[in-house]
Amino acid sequence: MSDDLGREGWERRWTQVLDGHATDVDRRPPNPTLLAEAADLPPGLALDAGAGHGSEALWLAVQGWRVTAVDFSATALARGRTRAERAGVSERIDWVEGDLGTWTPPPGRFDLVTCLYVHVAGSAPDMVRRLADGVAPGGTLLLVGHPAVDPETGAPTRAAGQTQVSVDDAREALDAGSWELLVAEHRPRETGGGVDTVVRARRRS
Repeated sequence: MSDDLGREGWERRWTQVLDGHATDVDRRPPNPTLLAEAADLPPGLALDAGAGHGSEALWLAVQGWRVTAVDFSATALARGRTRAERAGVSERIDWVEGDLGTWTPPPGRFDLVTCLYVHVAGSAPDMVRRLADGVAPGGTLLLVGHPAVDPETGAPTRAAGQTQVSVDDAREALDAGSWELLVAEHRPRETGGGVDTVVRARRRS
């Protein structure tokens, strides 16, 4: 991973983005794929892996989830805490500074683990396995990524040169005996064009 996509690079990005533009950033809605895929799930314990400044964590908390929000940017997490306090849900979110390249959740703890657009340092299947280990029996794993190559045109995308989770990574990491793969597809984005990789899997009881 380049320095620009490492911890220091993301600290610089978040500092620049939030300096003078925090209100605009706060207005960004939570990810539409999360809203679509989690809307039918009963609230429980959720892990938002790669939480950034907290839009998805806040949405989950408002829906009744108890959320652990993990990111390696202290700047982004601080903004998330401020937003949660203003929204009146601070008691429903634990903010954890951790690098998803190595950070491991408690085994079998979460009813929902979601990881959206994380730039992986190292092996994507290894990260999927670590996050999947945190899902409770009957729980859901939701992964969304930018493919490096457009699956229809073969052209490089804005994620070219990055390692993000792919459908093949998920299939490699999730044992069919333990997981039911409910969604594994490339899905057109609602805004901005292009496609996302979307994986939704349920851990068998």
